[in-house]
Amino acid sequence: MAISHESELIEGLQKALSEAKRKQHKVLFSEVVEVDIINPLSFYRAGRENYLGERFFWQDPAKELIIAGLGKAETIQAEARGSRFRDVEHNWLALIGDAVKTGILQKAGTGPLLFGGFSFDHKKSDSILWDQFGDNLFYIPTFMLSIVNGQGFLTTNLICSPEDHIQLFMKKINERDTLLNGAASLEPGKQVLLEQREISPDQWKDTVATTINEIKETDLEKLVLAREMRLVFKDPVYSERVLENLSREQKASFIFSLEVGSDCFIGASPERLIKKTGGEMFSTCLAGSIARGKDKQDDDMLGHMLLHDQKNLIEHKYVVSMIEQAIKSVCHSVDIPKNPILMKNRHIQHLYTPVKGICDEFVSIFDVMDKLHPTPALGGLPKEKAVIRIRELEQLERGFYAGPIGWADSYGNGEFAVAIRSALLQGKEASLFAGCGIVESSTPESEYIETSIKFKPMLSALGGMLHE
Repeated sequence: MAISHESELIEGLQKALSEAKRKQHKVLFSEVVEVDIINPLSFYRAGRENYLGERFFWQDPAKELIIAGLGKAETIQAEARGSRFRDVEHNWLALIGDAVKTGILQKAGTGPLLFGGFSFDHKKSDSILWDQFGDNLFYIPTFMLSIVNGQGFLTTNLICSPEDHIQLFMKKINERDTLLNGAASLEPGKQVLLEQREISPDQWKDTVATTINEIKETDLEKLVLAREMRLVFKDPVYSERVLENLSREQKASFIFSLEVGSDCFIGASPERLIKKTGGEMFSTCLAGSIARGKDKQDDDMLGHMLLHDQKNLIEHKYVVSMIEQAIKSVCHSVDIPKNPILMKNRHIQHLYTPVKGICDEFVSIFDVMDKLHPTPALGGLPKEKAVIRIRELEQLERGFYAGPIGWADSYGNGEFAVAIRSALLQGKEASLFAGCGIVESSTPESEYIETSIKFKPMLSALGGMLHE
């Protein structure tokens, strides 16, 4: 139950309405109240009836912040693809600059919050598969439950236009308690899989072979190539059921979903792109991978092999070097361990190097994302040439796969993951995506096996055929 003072809420809403009339443009009103802890997935499910297609979910690996958002108070999209990071931030700052906020303030991950993401390649985003998402898409939820370090907060965001009256909003405000108390249970049962099909695997292997030759003969050092798997189910796929499976199975990953109309982009990414909390900045170098073992002895042996494998160590070094350079450009000091360690997830283990920097609080997370995306772990080296070659060689439309996805609040905090280990849900179908880094010492078959391993997290969560 929300702990709210109605008089403060009405006073703030009236102020926002007055500002909208005075300035003759829309004004964002935002209220934050403390609430009892409830399961964020229950809140997410409770919004299915009224907000299907307008929901998002976010959970970081440490569960320091879990967010479930319902409804779209406002949508923000950049029109100029070449400056999309800057334009999204500009539109966001313009909206929150006039915002009227009441209740609990200055709490990271609450209040006006922007959630969404960017496509991998802004020059290749016209696709039937991704037509609901476009090149970039962010929205501010109408209702948002945030679990911040074990405390519950409910944010209500409303857009006030010059012609609006307070009575228009009271029914919407009263809906909050219904959502908090009416958490819907998910119908029992499993998704019935009818078809599981890899898209052109032999052609993908041929592309890998061509790329290996190109790397040997040109200045191209690394290229990340992705491929697609298609699943067809008997009934429509519930994103909340997939989220529950991912939360249970992928505890070391960022769990996310972004619904847009009839589609949902969902995943469990092990890779942070950037996190900013006040003057602290964090990133992750994640490149080089191998399967998990059948038992502890086998698992330790595979981990040891990965830590000493030159192909994977070189691939990892590329990522560390690029991220270090980008973070140093905005930070006073940067801390990067000399050698990688292992990150072990349920189906795969990676070479992992954490990055921490200290920056000024005014440094923009969108500006840093622009410098980082795509890292060599998702694109290749040299950066610009790699993106062009991916555009030319890959059959699939990546869309939001391998792009940044996450959130930014009105206090300058935010966190974005790299949208890998992911799937696009479309009614009774799902498209899964997986990629790997091609270098001179790669072989088509080994890279094919690596992508097969990377399909496993989403396959497992969706009930696909999985051989552990």
